[in-house]
Amino acid sequence: MTWTIHPLPNADAFLAHAAAWDGLQARVAGLPFLESAFVQPLLAAFGTGREVLALQGPVQTPTAAAVLTPGRRGQWTTFQPSQLPLGAWLSEAGAPLAPLAAGLTRALPGLTLAIGLTQLDSLFHPRPTDTAHWRGQDYIDTAWVDVEGPFEAYWEARGKNLRQNLRKQQKKLETSGIQTRLECLTDADDVAPALAHYGRLEASGWKGNEGTAIAPGHPQYAFYLAMLQNFCRLGRARLYQYRFNEEVVAMDLCILSGDRIVILKTAYDEAHKAVSPSTLMRQQQFEELFKDAAAGGPVRRIEFYGKVMEWHTRWTGESRPVYHGTCYRWGWVQSLHRALAGRREAAPASAAPAAEASPS
Repeated sequence: MTWTIHPLPNADAFLAHAAAWDGLQARVAGLPFLESAFVQPLLAAFGTGREVLALQGPVQTPTAAAVLTPGRRGQWTTFQPSQLPLGAWLSEAGAPLAPLAAGLTRALPGLTLAIGLTQLDSLFHPRPTDTAHWRGQDYIDTAWVDVEGPFEAYWEARGKNLRQNLRKQQKKLETSGIQTRLECLTDADDVAPALAHYGRLEASGWKGNEGTAIAPGHPQYAFYLAMLQNFCRLGRARLYQYRFNEEVVAMDLCILSGDRIVILKTAYDEAHKAVSPSTLMRQQQFEELFKDAAAGGPVRRIEFYGKVMEWHTRWTGESRPVYHGTCYRWGWVQSLHRALAGRREAAPASAAPAAEASPS
């Protein structure tokens, strides 16, 4: 099937194809952050107007789709702001990636030498073998928790240190007369006040020092506000707030799709770091999700979609690779790309001896 290219001079242009995009997304992945309710606000906040939407097959019922942005020297990449856990690429499960991308190189405007497919989940797209025209690159491993059986069994399987530490923290809070409470906000009207709390929590840590905490006026504030309001209206946003008495000390921003809940962002108040508020929050949050599932609730998997850190391993032993892929129009382009990359990597090493002082 052929690809058609649709310019996206603004985010509203994406809406004309939102139904087709969402129909394909529901068939191939079922991930909330690849829905138009997420992608359109992302384009509004971070798009440059140079993006294009590529659709393979019938425009109303495509078999593959991507939002792409042009790079330098005849290269394109999938739209990938840091707020998007996976690249904006959709294709049927089992459809070979390399031939799909090869066809797209011939359909994009101008002379396209290579297309980068960023942050591909191996759960949906098993990594192809490298060839003269295709190269995969490691990115991260991501973790998840299967919501199966009683919470007590899941909790007993966690490490002894985690369980003991949380008991100590809870005892410490009780001794200090602090009552803890977990709230789950789901209404669109709750989003702006929740983001104000979230921004305050982020500002208490390193993001506050770097000026990257969520705050009104920042593009990511506009994105999270619009996106979370979209999912609240769909009944699929979960904004968890954990309180010490009346003070919000930790938060998770989550969205749902089918049997999955995705934790998009987590923040906690650095002033309370010693008692691990985000860990206490997660214990109660997970307990509620397990109990809800046992009562017939929809969630069967909790997805983290971030680089596996030490704290993830306290909650799960499950992980899988997320990788990048590059499709080269001609084999010599990959050879040239590798040669240039090797030259860049070798340059600092060759310069190092000259910078070193001779031993006296």
